[in-house]
Amino acid sequence: MNAATSLPKTALAKPSLLLRAHWLLIGSSIVVFAALLRLLALSAKPLHHDEGVNGLFMMRLVRNGVYRYDPSNYHGPSLYYFALIPTKLNSLLHGGDGLSTLAIRLVPALFGIAVVWLMLPLHRYVGRWAAGAAAVLIAVSPGNLFFSRYFIHETLFIFFTLAMAVLWFRYRESGKRMDLILGAALAALLFATKETSVISFVVLALAWLCTSLYLKLRQSQAAVSGKFFSWRRMTDAGIALLLFAAISVVLYSSFFSNFPEGVYDSVRTYRVWMHTGTSAYQAPWFTYFQWLAREELPILLCGLMGILVALCQAGNRFMVFAAFWTMGMITAYSLVPYKTPWLTVNLILPLAIMAGYTFGWWYEFGRNARLVRASAVVTFVAAVGFSAWQAIDLSFYHYDDNSIAYVYAHTEREFLSLIQEIESVAAHNGQGQNTGITVMSPEYWPMPWYLRDFRNVGYWGRYVDTGVPIVIAEDTQSEEIEQRLGRLYQRSTSHDLRPGVRLVLYLRRDMQP
Repeated sequence: MNAATSLPKTALAKPSLLLRAHWLLIGSSIVVFAALLRLLALSAKPLHHDEGVNGLFMMRLVRNGVYRYDPSNYHGPSLYYFALIPTKLNSLLHGGDGLSTLAIRLVPALFGIAVVWLMLPLHRYVGRWAAGAAAVLIAVSPGNLFFSRYFIHETLFIFFTLAMAVLWFRYRESGKRMDLILGAALAALLFATKETSVISFVVLALAWLCTSLYLKLRQSQAAVSGKFFSWRRMTDAGIALLLFAAISVVLYSSFFSNFPEGVYDSVRTYRVWMHTGTSAYQAPWFTYFQWLAREELPILLCGLMGILVALCQAGNRFMVFAAFWTMGMITAYSLVPYKTPWLTVNLILPLAIMAGYTFGWWYEFGRNARLVRASAVVTFVAAVGFSAWQAIDLSFYHYDDNSIAYVYAHTEREFLSLIQEIESVAAHNGQGQNTGITVMSPEYWPMPWYLRDFRNVGYWGRYVDTGVPIVIAEDTQSEEIEQRLGRLYQRSTSHDLRPGVRLVLYLRRDMQP
């Protein structure tokens, strides 16, 4: 009897238990760190133009119980229905309708945390070092953090994409029906989040096909043998398709209150987006590389290296799949002329997986060479430190600095002082939230969100005759307003809304202190 077999079973189990406890501690620490970055001072930054528009949909849903999907813009319904949960909880805790900047931004923030958490179970495919590294890198990614603190669809979108891809992979390997059913539900939520889900579906399908063909050509041990098509799998596919259709119909029809128009619109929208994708916000094909190089250099370089390692080794089916997924996303989004900074998160996600794989491979490669292993650790720490510094600087200090690639005409922080002045004037004139406000400026988003509790606000976008206590105009309208309303109103203060747009506050003369 050897020494190992003479030990009691509990002694043999201890190393495994210790390893799992160690991994649980590391994973929990990463998630807590990601949560702190995404939840701290979540309301401090003023809403972006697009957040304000999304906030208007939330106001209608909460106050009127009405949501209608608009095929011409504004994306899918999942964001708003998920945002109902913290809004209702906020209402129960603090009264009122529950609408607040914190409540609505909590949804993308929590999904951003969930993306980090979802990286950790990948250890079963890539090892703990690689999975942990990927989780840390996505946690400190400047773009991932920045847009996780925005009330827009992107963070939900990448969570559903990653979860769906992992579950599909697990089903293909294990054949467990529940994996496919959950994957179908997530695919439906992805479809109900944003129209660009079609890109993700096509890229992931092609990545799977390319993986199978590549591994077969390489005759790799990672290739999976056996029949994929069988009566059982076809039955599973039928159940999955029915579930996908059911969830999609329920959400796009606004829980059948807009049936069948909402369902038709979920298909009609692609005619609109085909036009938008080739006409609006056009930029050269290499734009995403420029943005990634400026804001995500560690993830970009290490992610590209990970693609080479995975394809050259061809010994890990999941990582070969992730490599083709990464290349597919980069290619697809680069070829589409329509480009905006928040779409970059679709590239950051698979690049972070590949970057984590690079560090995991590097660390294991140096198993018998301390210097190599030490270089992997030092490089990883440097990469995380650099990205974390960029991420914190962007999200907490320079979120309205338009010289940064991700800051896309963001609302200036000075705008909040305009809102505070309006609230102060309203509080002192005796009318409070009944105070009349006329907004003549053509540019005013996200003002409707911040003035949502005022009952008498008109958004005209042009000069109109008025006699209400407060008028808000753009600086370029000042001459006309002062000529026509100068006897009744006096210019009070001016505030930057976003680059090139300065708002002027006019108070009726009897409102002056």
